[in-house]
Amino acid sequence: MAQELTLIVEMVTVLGTATLGGYLANRLHQPVLLGYLLSGIVVGPAGFGLVRLEGDIAVLSEVGVALLLFTLGVEFSLADLLQFRRIALGGGSIQILLTTLLGGGLAYATGWVDTVPTAIFLGAVLSLSSTAVVLKSLIERNEVQTAYGQVMLAMLIAQDLGLGLMLAVLPALTQPPEAIGGALISALVKSLFFIAIALVVGIWLIPLIMRRVVRTGSQEVFILTIFTLCLGVALLTSVLGLGIAMGAFVAGLMISAVEYADQALDKVLPMRDVFSTLFFASIGLLIDPLFLLENIWVLLGLVAIAMIGKALIVTGVVRLFGYSLKTSLTVGLGINQIGEFSFVLAGVAQSLDLFSPRLYGLTVGTTAVTLLVTPFFLKASPYLFSTLERLPLVGSMLRDSQAPRAIAVDAGISNHIVVAGYGRVGQTLVRLLHSQGHHVLVIDNNEATAQALRDQDIPYLYGDASSELVLQKAYLPKAKALAIALPDPLATRLTLKRVLSLAPDLDTIVRAHVNQEIDVLYQLGAQEVVQPEFEAALEMGAHLLLNLGSQPNQVLKVINTYRSRRYRDIVPERTELVVTDLETAMEGLQGEWHTLMPSSPLNGSTLAEADIRHKTGVTIMAIRRGREVNRYPGADTLLLEGDRLLGVGSIEERTAFKALISGKG
Repeated sequence: MAQELTLIVEMVTVLGTATLGGYLANRLHQPVLLGYLLSGIVVGPAGFGLVRLEGDIAVLSEVGVALLLFTLGVEFSLADLLQFRRIALGGGSIQILLTTLLGGGLAYATGWVDTVPTAIFLGAVLSLSSTAVVLKSLIERNEVQTAYGQVMLAMLIAQDLGLGLMLAVLPALTQPPEAIGGALISALVKSLFFIAIALVVGIWLIPLIMRRVVRTGSQEVFILTIFTLCLGVALLTSVLGLGIAMGAFVAGLMISAVEYADQALDKVLPMRDVFSTLFFASIGLLIDPLFLLENIWVLLGLVAIAMIGKALIVTGVVRLFGYSLKTSLTVGLGINQIGEFSFVLAGVAQSLDLFSPRLYGLTVGTTAVTLLVTPFFLKASPYLFSTLERLPLVGSMLRDSQAPRAIAVDAGISNHIVVAGYGRVGQTLVRLLHSQGHHVLVIDNNEATAQALRDQDIPYLYGDASSELVLQKAYLPKAKALAIALPDPLATRLTLKRVLSLAPDLDTIVRAHVNQEIDVLYQLGAQEVVQPEFEAALEMGAHLLLNLGSQPNQVLKVINTYRSRRYRDIVPERTELVVTDLETAMEGLQGEWHTLMPSSPLNGSTLAEADIRHKTGVTIMAIRRGREVNRYPGADTLLLEGDRLLGVGSIEERTAFKALISGKG
């Protein structure tokens, strides 16, 4: 084989195997990053030995690191950081410091590492979480706009910002002990001075250059300018001793201030994905499964520090900043993994001879394990909270922490409309109702909400709308109606269920986040469910029909027909999209199957005649008859002897339901 073809062969081998690994990981609902790592193992020395890390692949992986940090800098949002500056800057800094001390301290005390600089570097590696994996999980679960989702992202942004400082300052730990203090100060001053100069250049010079480049109308020149800027600044910081990654991150910050930042990001992302795949696969080349098995106890110890230790630290920090215990635990379980940028930091430590090959291998293995289990942690958290709430001591702590932290409601309030959630939908709804003279009570857990509502003289409860303690303060039996406009699907279901337990006849309208939620929310008792995307389609359709000559009353009749049929006629294939996994549909709710015995008084009656929800508070989510399962049965569904009913409700409600179906209620 010709020597000049070696690089091409290795690139094709690595990228082809990584593509297959990423595809398989995606199909198994795992982060594609794990597929890249495993592909590196397969083609590396521990596998078939097709590729070695030495040579050109290592150089190309460095380009991947630079592009990863560059896009991170471009995407860095100062506005998001300032919106949650208390928890981001304060909480994020405390979390990084405590996790570094815990991880590094335990590693040094147990003898896993033998020097303080190595311990500090290891602690810093453990302190970083995965923005990519957490954000992907939040997006898939429609939880980006939730309170815990926003706190997670705020702390992740703080970690990303901290990574830049770590890359500049931590290498100074390689100096002799008596010179470390001065070296740290020198590195910090040098990095801050460089960042300041770069930001000035980014504000004054870079926009001028980019405008001239854009005027050429050449996409190739634009891409080359961005690529050259990224690698040029990275090379400059490398010469200054600040590292390639630090320069790439700063280059991204320089571009982020330009109006062409989105266009630059769009052009760089494909290159980043290709070269970063080489980077992550090259890490897999270093992983030796047999080595990890030989060091399994150290590996499990590092995993425990990262996942349990970091979870406890994050939970405590978030709780310290005034969030409920449930929100704090959710954040702790969400960002307790080690992130992809930890690889970058570990690579720097290895290049400085602070990490031995053994320690580096353990760090990579630890990261892979934590990334693997993170999605499962996020998915299991509702079931964990459901279990914890049933425990005497922990359950009372969870409920007490969800009590409203600020109340501006008169005790005699009545004939009011409760709006749960003061996001974009909730704010528009409140303005509409308030302008028409209706009394509105808002429930929200955003810190900025209380002051905004106070300025408008609108009553509010500052707390979680799904909390029974908060709902009890909303005087629901005296209310006219309730609208749920929460960003969290799980909180929406819990809120609806608990609202109707307190006020079974209350008129409720609920916002659905995805198509699959519509039937679930109706089954839980909502009188009206609104799906924003469908409503937008109906309004656009109405406008077009009117312009095409249809009569207004005819158009109104068509639109109302679609709404009355729960949008079924708009998406006829929606019957295939209905949630078939009842556990997914009931996430966060407590359900139990019950059998109708021959002596049950409900035999032969319809669900409407049985009036189960009003009598017990339980909602029937499914009826199993033989091999058939009727999901979300209607009011006219007949109940027969031997039917298995899936009832959703609290322990007290399900106890009352057992008594009802047995004839003892």
